[in-house]
Amino acid sequence: MTPWVKRLLVANVVMFFLQQAMPAVTAALILIPSQILTRPWTLVSYMFLHAGLGHIFGNMLGLYFFGPRLEQRLGSERFIMLYMVSGLSGALLSFITPSAYILGASGAVLGITLAYARFWPRDQIYIWGVLPVEVRWLVVGYTLYSIFGVSSGGGGIAHFAHLGGMLGAFAFMQLAGYNAAGRKWKKEVTAAPAPTAMGDWSRVDRSTIHEVNRDEVNRILDKISATGVASLTPQERVFLSNFVPPDDRKA
Repeated sequence: MTPWVKRLLVANVVMFFLQQAMPAVTAALILIPSQILTRPWTLVSYMFLHAGLGHIFGNMLGLYFFGPRLEQRLGSERFIMLYMVSGLSGALLSFITPSAYILGASGAVLGITLAYARFWPRDQIYIWGVLPVEVRWLVVGYTLYSIFGVSSGGGGIAHFAHLGGMLGAFAFMQLAGYNAAGRKWKKEVTAAPAPTAMGDWSRVDRSTIHEVNRDEVNRILDKISATGVASLTPQERVFLSNFVPPDDRKA
């Protein structure tokens, strides 16, 4: 598990138990947009509160599924910036309903989910462990659900926070995360190591590779075994070179 995903999971779980032990915690940290001038900290604190076990389980499950791979792709600093921007933009859009009581990490987690879909739109998850859905359609579904929820009165769900989180993530990816990552990736691909300069790829230790990257490493190594290292694309050479032991890499 990546550093910020682990910290966020721990922080949310600790806060949930504090809420159960001391209900006053929720009252002090929940976001009420109309009271923001006297409670400015709630712009951040609201996203670490949850209304019940099902609420926190769903949000933390989403963070666990989509967070680690995205953090590895963006880097820890940019990942936590994306998370906070998504949560803050969810809070700001919630000002449309100034008297509402807003709590939960859903806006931030949906921002993470949208960013994940920008990189890996066709990855599948299984709803209830049975129904396969591509991540891009999951994001579309959440968006339509939130828009319908807003138009039908909300039903006790902070739909504006959900929409705000996704809008904030989209803006962040456009202005900072996605474009910068794309330029860096393009630069690395242009300078991708030649097959003879990759080092001894046979010494890659698959057991030490994080599970979010292991399948891709296995696929590339199987491709080398079947068709040779020269058959790798520049992107595949860049990716695999990250897992070659440092003393085996050649300039």
